[in-house]
Amino acid sequence: MPPFEPWLIISASAALLAALFLLTWRLSVKLDNYSFVDVTWALSFAPVAILLACMSDGWLPRRIAIATLVGAWSLRLGLYLWKRVASHHPQEDVRYAVLREKWKANPPKAFLYFFLAQAVLVWLLMLPVFLITQQPATNFHWLEIAGLALWFIALLGEGIADAQLARFKGTNTDPKAICQVGLWRFSRHPNYFFQSLLWWGLFLMALPAPWGWTAVIAPAAMLHFLLNVTGIPLTEKLSVEKRGDVYREYQRTTSAFVPWFRKV
Repeated sequence: MPPFEPWLIISASAALLAALFLLTWRLSVKLDNYSFVDVTWALSFAPVAILLACMSDGWLPRRIAIATLVGAWSLRLGLYLWKRVASHHPQEDVRYAVLREKWKANPPKAFLYFFLAQAVLVWLLMLPVFLITQQPATNFHWLEIAGLALWFIALLGEGIADAQLARFKGTNTDPKAICQVGLWRFSRHPNYFFQSLLWWGLFLMALPAPWGWTAVIAPAAMLHFLLNVTGIPLTEKLSVEKRGDVYREYQRTTSAFVPWFRKV
């Protein structure tokens, strides 16, 4: 079979993402719970990574490796979020309750645009994977090995942070209590920090590929959303509203993003 043209591969991945998020939107409207977009966001990386690996004509071991890496991360995070959303259903995540109130004139229409924006974000974040699967070199570059090492560190860190938070929530009944154990003692959002590192690892892996430098858009976009849009700002705002001075003290003593020593 002749190799697929890059434009066709990119178009196919965009169509797949649009279909996944449109189906999730229909389900969310039917169930009256828009939290399911988090699950689709996490799980959507796996099928797109597989599609890119299958349609591209780069070195096969590299294509298999990147599809496996991204797929494993996607499934772990997706299942973790599925358990969280399913355990709270029909109660909606407070972030989407806030957006529902903000868009109360026509929530379904507003959330349709929001869901499609998530599809566009995933598509941008998968640019490094596309470039990696197009790489023809028949050996692994040292930058790919460095990126792989950073990826595994980030994957482990994110998994530990999620597990520590889930364990804390499972054993603590005080709604105003703050998780300050393990990684959460040194960062208010260690899960976001390690999620950001994942994409910098992918960027390093993509650098040796033709036009690999353009992959910087993925970690830059992820960092922007985590630091300035729907990540830390909204989470912090809701935490202060819920916990008041207790959380303000946590803000004073603990780094917001990068794990660091606490202030006295």
